[in-house]
Amino acid sequence: MPSQAEERFSPQFSSLVLRRLHTPADYSACLALQKETWGDSFAECVPPSLLMVSQKIGGVAAGAFDENGKLLGFVFGLTGVKDGRLVHWSDMLAVRPEYRDHGLGRKLKHYQQQLVREIGVGVIYWSYDPLVARNAHLNLNHLGAHVTEYVPDMYASDAVGTLYRGLSMDRFIVAWEILHEPDEAASSRRMHATRARFAVAPIANDLPSAMIPNSTLPRAAELRVEIPDDIQATKEKDLEEAKVWRATSRRAFLFYFEHGYRVEGFYRDDASGRCFYGLSASVRE
Repeated sequence: MPSQAEERFSPQFSSLVLRRLHTPADYSACLALQKETWGDSFAECVPPSLLMVSQKIGGVAAGAFDENGKLLGFVFGLTGVKDGRLVHWSDMLAVRPEYRDHGLGRKLKHYQQQLVREIGVGVIYWSYDPLVARNAHLNLNHLGAHVTEYVPDMYASDAVGTLYRGLSMDRFIVAWEILHEPDEAASSRRMHATRARFAVAPIANDLPSAMIPNSTLPRAAELRVEIPDDIQATKEKDLEEAKVWRATSRRAFLFYFEHGYRVEGFYRDDASGRCFYGLSASVRE
């Protein structure tokens, strides 16, 4: 079995190593990757000193390295107490563009899970942009996390660099229960189940009323909220269209969460490529 400090994985990443950051070069490479990912103006970079010190009190600062020691992705988080329970907040994850969509982010999350489980953590929290379909698929389908909260303007827009500039920083907060071993086969089951369950449910933000303040949104036992398949490409092509996606989805999520709905899953329609969250008025067990 791989040690706590280091894990090798395969098949497409057979030459890579997952391990904790522990040298000045590791910390500097992580800082550089943060700036490459979010832009030189990114004001929320985690400095090398915090990457180092956080690990002394249960935090995680770990990376994926190639055979030459190049950092290809990293994950960073802090451990603390919430409601009397030991929990972990996963604050950052980034993967170099050429290594995205190959499961490396998922591998980093599972490695983070392994490290914090060993110190007694039972749940990992983090935030993500509800409009980023790639992250919705990773978080809800691959990992099996569930949405606990929608937070408008969670971060200041001038603190996030160039990647999200021009768009309000709304976020989902998700919780990932990690007491059980990961089930890789569950990802497709979750997505197919969501697609089958919500395929004909009404689309809350597909109606003209979605943009009319104080208008009534549809009420049904089950419904969908649509998001773009690539919000970053949409933003670069037409910022105003991206803002409409944010405004209509924000209004829908806030309205339905206030009325007891829960996000039950996420899926991409195979035929159209459209992306949807499935929401249900039923109480989560």
